[in-house]
Amino acid sequence: MRVIVVGAGVVGTMHAWHAVERGHEVVQIERESEARGASLRNFGQVWISGRAGGEELETALRARELWEAIGAEVPELGFRANGSLTVVRNAPELAVAEAALNRPDAAARGYRLVTADEARQINPALRGLALNGHGGGALWCERDAAVEPRTAQLALRAKLLASGRYTFLGGREVREVIGERAVRDDHGDVHSGDAVVLCTGASLGGLVRELVPDLPVRRVRLQMMQTDPLGEPLTTSVADADSFRYYPAYASEALDALNDGQPQAPTAAQHKMQLLMVQRKDGGLTIGDTHEYDHPFAFDVLEDPYEHLAGVVESFLGRPLPKIRRRWAGVYAQCTDKSRVVHRQQVREGVWLVTGPGGRGMTCSPAIAEKTADELGW
Repeated sequence: MRVIVVGAGVVGTMHAWHAVERGHEVVQIERESEARGASLRNFGQVWISGRAGGEELETALRARELWEAIGAEVPELGFRANGSLTVVRNAPELAVAEAALNRPDAAARGYRLVTADEARQINPALRGLALNGHGGGALWCERDAAVEPRTAQLALRAKLLASGRYTFLGGREVREVIGERAVRDDHGDVHSGDAVVLCTGASLGGLVRELVPDLPVRRVRLQMMQTDPLGEPLTTSVADADSFRYYPAYASEALDALNDGQPQAPTAAQHKMQLLMVQRKDGGLTIGDTHEYDHPFAFDVLEDPYEHLAGVVESFLGRPLPKIRRRWAGVYAQCTDKSRVVHRQQVREGVWLVTGPGGRGMTCSPAIAEKTADELGW
């Protein structure tokens, strides 16, 4: 079988991976010389802890297995089973963590509530954590993991090229679906196969709009930053309790009480913020993030959110943040029905569109692509 994959982000690349793994020939077409969108501008987290139950959690857990297996085959991915700590510092936040422990799927996530002292034993860099009158600590999620987002696509591509059954065509934008199972790019070349999979990420205009005018997917903008090396290991990913407000796994009466009784800091509320933090291979920290939903998006990268995040991180580390090296904004595609893991639709005979995983793209992409391959009979 010959498979045409349009888009070289993590979702498209995982479709190419599964097709090659199953013995097929793949042509992958990317409008840039290489991927430059949300797949590179994220945390690189394989994030199990906050996923909704049911299909979303099943997809994330399966993807976690696949990431580990692929990481063993492609060490350059930088896969590491580092787990995560979500810090809680008062009774309302602690109550949300305790409610999460009572979920029927808590064991599958590897949840465990730890004291501040235990959190520091797991992650010694968190010197700023201290016990208080409410017994603050952290929600530990053993199943969380991480990869290196800025280099993962390149590492996967190198492995695919070594198969002899994979061709990468960068700098070509697909403009048109031609009949069945074929597309034309902006060089005028037609690429045909037994199946075409459009993995266009947040590029939802042009060809995608023509194919699906009422696509139930929206775009979301976020801001992030990366620091100079910390100078010591950050042994886990780290989140703050504001992340409880944004991940469906934490929905509970305790969360309702937190939202009613403990509003976010004004900057965090204005920019719909949470702290997520993971250490990169070079020792720097990737820190975020904000959420912007209203179109048209602002073009400015605002400073207030960065100052808020720096303050939270410094309170956890008990030390000044290393110099900020990079600041950036990114855009990803999210199903308007956030309970859906991804939008997968046959748009023409032999042509499928796969988009909209939202902030789950890096986590779930291997399992999303595997399901596509299974459904299409690859």
